[in-house]
Amino acid sequence: MRKKINRGDLSFHILGNLVIWFVAIMCVLPFLLLVSGSFSQEADITLYGFTVIPKNFSLDAYRYLLSSPGKIISGYKASLIVTVIGTCVGLFVTAMTGYVLARKEFLLADKFAFFIYFTTLFSGGLLPYYMLMVRYLQLKNTWFALILPGLLGPFNIIIMKNFVKGIPHEICESALVDGAGEFQIFTKLYLPIMKPALATVGMFIALAYWNNWSNSMLYADRESLHSLQYILYRMSNGLANIADNPDAALSEVSIMPTQTVKMAMTIIATGPIILLYPLVQKYFVQGMTVGAVKG
Repeated sequence: MRKKINRGDLSFHILGNLVIWFVAIMCVLPFLLLVSGSFSQEADITLYGFTVIPKNFSLDAYRYLLSSPGKIISGYKASLIVTVIGTCVGLFVTAMTGYVLARKEFLLADKFAFFIYFTTLFSGGLLPYYMLMVRYLQLKNTWFALILPGLLGPFNIIIMKNFVKGIPHEICESALVDGAGEFQIFTKLYLPIMKPALATVGMFIALAYWNNWSNSMLYADRESLHSLQYILYRMSNGLANIADNPDAALSEVSIMPTQTVKMAMTIIATGPIILLYPLVQKYFVQGMTVGAVKG
């Protein structure tokens, strides 16, 4: 028997689908313009602006970026090393911190949570941070200088703490009665339950590491430690300096693919993250909503 559809429900579904399609198109359109711009000629961008389909297909931007493939490969290598190690270690430390702060037995949990939250409102600034990393910890030109700053983030800890609070405390109590230790409870019982939060926070940590270029600029003089984003940033600045140089020949400036190179840089830099997102998508929404409303 076919269920009769109410006219009001039908109108709501049609309107909802139209809104969703409109929002989806608005989200996809900038990326299509980005891809099209990276395969366009520089003159077409100046004359016609950005179009969904390139007026004249060109690979000039990618040829310029790949004119020094060693730098791009080295940048990818450095970014992958920092992102993978930093995400794995940072995710484990963040989950452990959230677990400890959510435990009722930890009497100082509220005080430590306040200090963590306080750092989101005030910070010491760049100069004290630089002095700490370089002068006191002596981490300049090491992988630790690129990994340590992003291991713990206040927002990520808060998400993890609120998620752990939503897990029934009876699980911990029954494990303690059976003789399990704290670390065993955390790794064997809580971590499997925390998959949605781990996927969400892991995505945030990975994005922060992958998009970071300032740490390479501040703490790394060696080329092997320069991240992909920092290498692309320097190449972009090099193009801008040529375009702004009054002594440069007019013909030289006109053929430089300035705008298209910026588009191509974005494609090269965001490629791995676009491939990563589908792997954590099913956990992402659940981890965000549960971590946001619990506690």
